[in-house]
Amino acid sequence: MSDSKITAPDVLAAKNARKLAVITAYDAGQAALAEAAGADILLVGDSLGMVVLGQPDTLGVTMEQMLHHVAAVSAGAKRALVLADMPFMSYQADVAEAVRNAGRLVKEGRAQAVKLEGGREIVPQVRAIVSAGIPVVGHLGLTPQHVSVLGGYKVQARTAEAAHMLLEDAKALGGAGCFALVLECVPTQVAELVTRTVHIPTIGIGAGPGCDGQVLVFHDLLGLYEGFKPRFVKRYAELGALIKQALAAFAGEVRSGEFPTRDHSFEMAPEEFSLLLSRLEKP
Repeated sequence: MSDSKITAPDVLAAKNARKLAVITAYDAGQAALAEAAGADILLVGDSLGMVVLGQPDTLGVTMEQMLHHVAAVSAGAKRALVLADMPFMSYQADVAEAVRNAGRLVKEGRAQAVKLEGGREIVPQVRAIVSAGIPVVGHLGLTPQHVSVLGGYKVQARTAEAAHMLLEDAKALGGAGCFALVLECVPTQVAELVTRTVHIPTIGIGAGPGCDGQVLVFHDLLGLYEGFKPRFVKRYAELGALIKQALAAFAGEVRSGEFPTRDHSFEMAPEEFSLLLSRLEKP
Protein backbone atom coordinates (compact mmCIF):
# COMPACT_ATOMS: atom_id res chain seq x y z
CA MET A 1 0.00 0.00 0.00
CA SER A 2 1.31 3.42 -0.97
CA ASP A 3 2.38 5.83 1.76
CA SER A 4 1.17 8.85 -0.22
CA LYS A 5 -1.84 10.79 1.06
CA ILE A 6 -5.16 9.48 -0.20
CA THR A 7 -7.24 12.17 -1.93
CA ALA A 8 -10.78 12.49 -3.21
CA PRO A 9 -9.67 11.67 -6.79
CA ASP A 10 -7.98 8.51 -5.44
CA VAL A 11 -11.26 7.45 -3.83
CA LEU A 12 -13.15 8.17 -7.05
CA ALA A 13 -10.61 6.14 -9.03
CA ALA A 14 -11.20 3.12 -6.78
CA LYS A 15 -14.62 2.61 -8.40
CA ASN A 16 -14.57 -0.85 -10.07
CA ALA A 17 -10.89 -1.18 -9.15
CA ARG A 18 -10.70 -2.02 -5.44
CA LYS A 19 -12.84 -2.07 -2.31
CA LEU A 20 -12.54 0.84 0.11
CA ALA A 21 -12.17 0.30 3.87
CA VAL A 22 -13.65 3.12 5.95
CA ILE A 23 -13.43 3.30 9.76
CA THR A 24 -14.72 6.04 12.03
CA ALA A 25 -12.24 7.76 14.34
CA TYR A 26 -12.64 10.45 16.98
CA ASP A 27 -9.11 11.20 18.23
CA ALA A 28 -5.48 11.03 17.14
CA GLY A 29 -4.83 7.63 18.73
CA GLN A 30 -7.79 5.99 17.01
CA ALA A 31 -6.78 7.62 13.73
CA ALA A 32 -3.26 6.22 13.96
CA LEU A 33 -4.52 2.73 14.79
CA ALA A 34 -7.11 2.66 12.01
CA GLU A 35 -4.66 4.05 9.48
CA ALA A 36 -1.98 1.53 10.44
CA ALA A 37 -4.58 -1.22 9.96
CA GLY A 38 -5.13 -0.10 6.37
CA ALA A 39 -8.16 2.22 6.44
CA ASP A 40 -8.48 4.30 3.28
CA ILE A 41 -10.84 6.84 4.85
CA LEU A 42 -11.21 7.97 8.45
CA LEU A 43 -14.75 9.19 8.99
CA VAL A 44 -15.11 11.60 11.90
CA GLY A 45 -18.78 10.82 12.30
CA ASP A 46 -21.36 12.71 14.27
CA SER A 47 -21.84 9.27 15.82
CA LEU A 48 -19.37 10.70 18.34
CA GLY A 49 -22.46 12.09 20.03
CA MET A 50 -23.45 8.56 20.99
CA VAL A 51 -20.22 6.57 21.32
CA VAL A 52 -18.02 9.33 22.79
CA LEU A 53 -20.29 11.95 24.38
CA GLY A 54 -22.99 9.62 25.70
CA GLN A 55 -25.88 11.34 23.94
CA PRO A 56 -28.98 9.38 22.82
CA ASP A 57 -28.54 10.31 19.14
CA THR A 58 -26.48 12.45 16.78
CA LEU A 59 -28.74 15.51 16.82
CA GLY A 60 -27.05 17.33 19.70
CA VAL A 61 -23.55 17.35 18.22
CA THR A 62 -22.31 20.90 17.60
CA MET A 63 -19.91 22.38 15.09
CA GLU A 64 -17.45 23.14 17.90
CA GLN A 65 -17.49 19.52 19.02
CA MET A 66 -16.98 18.32 15.46
CA LEU A 67 -14.11 20.74 14.94
CA HIS A 68 -12.43 19.53 18.13
CA HIS A 69 -12.57 15.87 17.10
CA VAL A 70 -11.80 16.44 13.41
CA ALA A 71 -8.63 18.35 14.35
CA ALA A 72 -7.58 15.51 16.67
CA VAL A 73 -8.11 12.87 13.97
CA SER A 74 -6.30 14.99 11.39
CA ALA A 75 -3.32 15.24 13.74
CA GLY A 76 -3.11 11.44 13.92
CA ALA A 77 -3.68 10.72 10.22
CA LYS A 78 -0.78 10.74 7.79
CA ARG A 79 -2.08 8.76 4.80
CA ALA A 80 -5.84 8.15 5.09
CA LEU A 81 -8.35 10.71 3.86
CA VAL A 82 -10.06 12.47 6.77
CA LEU A 83 -13.79 12.85 6.12
CA ALA A 84 -15.84 15.01 8.49
CA ASP A 85 -19.57 14.79 9.08
CA MET A 86 -21.38 18.10 8.93
CA PRO A 87 -23.54 18.10 12.09
CA PHE A 88 -27.29 18.60 12.24
CA MET A 89 -28.40 22.11 11.21
CA SER A 90 -24.93 23.15 10.05
CA TYR A 91 -25.97 23.00 6.37
CA GLN A 92 -29.73 22.47 6.04
CA ALA A 93 -31.04 26.00 6.54
CA ASP A 94 -28.83 28.09 4.30
CA VAL A 95 -26.45 27.46 1.40
CA ALA A 96 -24.00 30.17 2.44
CA GLU A 97 -23.94 28.84 5.99
CA ALA A 98 -23.30 25.35 4.64
CA VAL A 99 -20.26 26.60 2.73
CA ARG A 100 -18.93 28.50 5.76
CA ASN A 101 -19.28 25.48 8.05
CA ALA A 102 -17.74 23.12 5.52
CA GLY A 103 -14.89 25.59 5.20
CA ARG A 104 -14.34 25.58 8.96
CA LEU A 105 -14.08 21.79 9.01
CA VAL A 106 -11.39 21.99 6.34
CA LYS A 107 -9.56 25.12 7.52
CA GLU A 108 -9.73 24.63 11.30
CA GLY A 109 -10.21 20.87 11.48
CA ARG A 110 -7.88 20.05 8.57
CA ALA A 111 -10.40 17.61 7.05
CA GLN A 112 -9.98 16.71 3.38
CA ALA A 113 -13.70 16.32 2.70
CA VAL A 114 -17.13 16.68 4.32
CA LYS A 115 -20.22 14.46 4.39
CA LEU A 116 -23.85 15.62 4.21
CA GLU A 117 -27.04 13.64 4.75
CA GLY A 118 -29.90 14.01 2.30
CA GLY A 119 -30.89 13.73 -1.34
CA ARG A 120 -32.06 16.16 -4.00
CA GLU A 121 -33.04 18.73 -1.37
CA ILE A 122 -29.37 19.36 -0.52
CA VAL A 123 -28.07 19.52 -4.10
CA PRO A 124 -27.67 23.34 -3.90
CA GLN A 125 -25.50 22.96 -0.79
CA VAL A 126 -23.42 20.22 -2.41
CA ARG A 127 -22.85 22.27 -5.56
CA ALA A 128 -21.85 25.35 -3.56
CA ILE A 129 -19.47 23.47 -1.26
CA VAL A 130 -17.81 21.71 -4.22
CA SER A 131 -17.56 25.05 -6.04
CA ALA A 132 -15.73 26.39 -2.99
CA GLY A 133 -13.08 23.70 -3.50
CA ILE A 134 -14.22 21.27 -0.82
CA PRO A 135 -14.85 17.60 -1.76
CA VAL A 136 -18.22 16.23 -0.66
CA VAL A 137 -19.56 12.76 0.18
CA GLY A 138 -23.30 12.12 0.17
CA HIS A 139 -25.31 9.94 2.56
CA LEU A 140 -28.61 8.22 1.70
CA GLY A 141 -30.87 5.56 3.18
CA LEU A 142 -31.04 5.66 6.94
CA THR A 143 -29.88 9.19 7.68
CA PRO A 144 -29.53 9.51 11.48
CA GLN A 145 -30.06 13.28 11.42
CA HIS A 146 -33.57 12.57 10.08
CA VAL A 147 -34.38 9.92 12.69
CA SER A 148 -37.35 11.88 14.02
CA VAL A 149 -38.94 12.04 10.55
CA LEU A 150 -38.07 8.42 9.76
CA GLY A 151 -39.65 7.22 12.99
CA GLY A 152 -36.54 5.52 14.32
CA TYR A 153 -33.54 3.59 13.07
CA LYS A 154 -35.24 1.51 10.36
CA VAL A 155 -34.22 -0.03 7.06
CA GLN A 156 -35.07 2.36 4.21
CA ALA A 157 -36.06 1.94 0.52
CA ARG A 158 -37.96 -1.31 1.06
CA THR A 159 -40.67 -0.43 -1.47
CA ALA A 160 -40.23 0.05 -5.20
CA GLU A 161 -41.32 3.68 -4.92
CA ALA A 162 -38.91 4.47 -2.06
CA ALA A 163 -36.06 2.66 -3.81
CA HIS A 164 -36.70 4.62 -7.01
CA MET A 165 -36.58 7.88 -5.05
CA LEU A 166 -33.30 6.84 -3.45
CA LEU A 167 -31.83 5.99 -6.85
CA GLU A 168 -32.85 9.39 -8.20
CA ASP A 169 -31.31 11.05 -5.14
CA ALA A 170 -28.09 9.12 -5.70
CA LYS A 171 -27.89 10.22 -9.33
CA ALA A 172 -28.58 13.81 -8.31
CA LEU A 173 -25.82 13.80 -5.69
CA GLY A 174 -23.36 12.30 -8.17
CA GLY A 175 -24.33 14.93 -10.71
CA ALA A 176 -23.92 17.70 -8.15
CA GLY A 177 -20.27 16.76 -7.61
CA CYS A 178 -20.14 14.23 -4.75
CA PHE A 179 -17.10 11.95 -5.10
CA ALA A 180 -18.58 9.12 -3.00
CA LEU A 181 -21.86 8.07 -1.44
CA VAL A 182 -22.66 6.36 1.85
CA LEU A 183 -25.63 3.98 1.71
CA GLU A 184 -26.95 3.08 5.16
CA CYS A 185 -29.53 0.41 6.00
CA VAL A 186 -30.96 -0.26 2.55
CA PRO A 187 -31.78 -3.63 0.98
CA THR A 188 -28.89 -5.37 -0.73
CA GLN A 189 -30.61 -5.29 -4.13
CA VAL A 190 -31.14 -1.55 -3.92
CA ALA A 191 -27.53 -0.88 -2.90
CA GLU A 192 -26.29 -3.04 -5.79
CA LEU A 193 -28.53 -1.19 -8.22
CA VAL A 194 -27.29 2.19 -7.00
CA THR A 195 -23.69 0.99 -7.16
CA ARG A 196 -24.12 -0.13 -10.77
CA THR A 197 -25.91 3.09 -11.73
CA VAL A 198 -23.80 5.90 -10.26
CA HIS A 199 -20.28 6.72 -11.38
CA ILE A 200 -19.04 7.38 -7.84
CA PRO A 201 -18.05 4.77 -5.22
CA THR A 202 -20.70 3.63 -2.77
CA ILE A 203 -19.75 2.99 0.85
CA GLY A 204 -22.12 0.60 2.54
CA ILE A 205 -23.17 0.25 6.16
CA GLY A 206 -25.94 -2.28 6.49
CA ALA A 207 -26.30 -2.23 2.70
CA GLY A 208 -24.87 -5.63 1.78
CA PRO A 209 -21.66 -6.73 0.05
CA GLY A 210 -22.31 -5.15 -3.34
CA CYS A 211 -21.08 -1.67 -2.47
CA ASP A 212 -17.67 -0.32 -3.49
CA GLY A 213 -16.58 -0.14 0.15
CA GLN A 214 -17.75 -0.60 3.72
CA VAL A 215 -17.73 1.54 6.87
CA LEU A 216 -18.18 0.60 10.52
CA VAL A 217 -17.98 2.61 13.73
CA PHE A 218 -14.68 2.13 15.60
CA HIS A 219 -16.44 1.35 18.90
CA ASP A 220 -18.89 -1.07 17.29
CA LEU A 221 -16.39 -3.24 15.48
CA LEU A 222 -14.12 -3.44 18.55
CA GLY A 223 -16.87 -4.14 21.07
CA LEU A 224 -16.37 -0.86 22.94
CA TYR A 225 -19.95 0.42 22.79
CA GLU A 226 -22.58 -1.27 24.93
CA GLY A 227 -25.53 0.71 23.63
CA PHE A 228 -27.64 -0.11 20.58
CA LYS A 229 -26.04 -2.80 18.39
CA PRO A 230 -27.46 -2.81 14.85
CA ARG A 231 -27.80 -6.08 12.95
CA PHE A 232 -25.24 -4.94 10.37
CA VAL A 233 -22.45 -4.61 12.95
CA LYS A 234 -19.81 -7.34 13.06
CA ARG A 235 -17.66 -7.33 16.18
CA TYR A 236 -14.06 -8.17 15.32
CA ALA A 237 -13.03 -8.04 18.98
CA GLU A 238 -14.61 -7.71 22.42
CA LEU A 239 -12.24 -5.11 23.79
CA GLY A 240 -14.82 -3.67 26.16
CA ALA A 241 -14.78 -6.82 28.30
CA LEU A 242 -10.98 -6.98 28.18
CA ILE A 243 -10.63 -3.34 29.19
CA LYS A 244 -13.02 -3.73 32.11
CA GLN A 245 -11.04 -6.77 33.28
CA ALA A 246 -7.77 -4.81 33.16
CA LEU A 247 -9.25 -1.79 34.97
CA ALA A 248 -10.75 -4.02 37.65
CA ALA A 249 -7.36 -5.68 38.17
CA PHE A 250 -5.76 -2.25 38.63
CA ALA A 251 -8.39 -1.14 41.13
CA GLY A 252 -8.01 -4.38 43.07
CA GLU A 253 -4.22 -4.12 43.28
CA VAL A 254 -4.42 -0.51 44.44
CA ARG A 255 -6.76 -1.47 47.26
CA SER A 256 -4.67 -4.49 48.27
CA GLY A 257 -1.39 -2.58 48.13
CA GLU A 258 -0.01 -4.86 45.44
CA PHE A 259 0.48 -1.91 43.08
CA PRO A 260 2.72 -0.01 42.86
CA THR A 261 5.91 -1.87 43.75
CA ARG A 262 9.44 -0.53 43.80
CA ASP A 263 9.67 -1.58 40.16
CA HIS A 264 7.10 1.12 39.39
CA SER A 265 8.69 3.78 41.63
CA PHE A 266 11.63 6.18 41.67
CA GLU A 267 14.37 6.43 44.36
CA MET A 268 16.37 9.38 45.63
CA ALA A 269 20.11 8.78 45.96
CA PRO A 270 20.80 7.61 49.57
CA GLU A 271 23.24 10.43 50.24
CA GLU A 272 20.70 13.03 49.09
CA PHE A 273 18.02 11.53 51.31
CA SER A 274 20.41 11.52 54.28
CA LEU A 275 21.23 15.16 53.62
CA LEU A 276 17.50 15.96 53.54
CA LEU A 277 16.95 14.20 56.88
CA SER A 278 19.88 16.00 58.47
CA ARG A 279 18.48 19.36 57.42
CA LEU A 280 15.10 18.48 58.86
CA GLU A 281 16.76 17.58 62.21
CA LYS A 282 18.40 20.99 62.58
CA PRO A 283 16.59 23.42 64.90
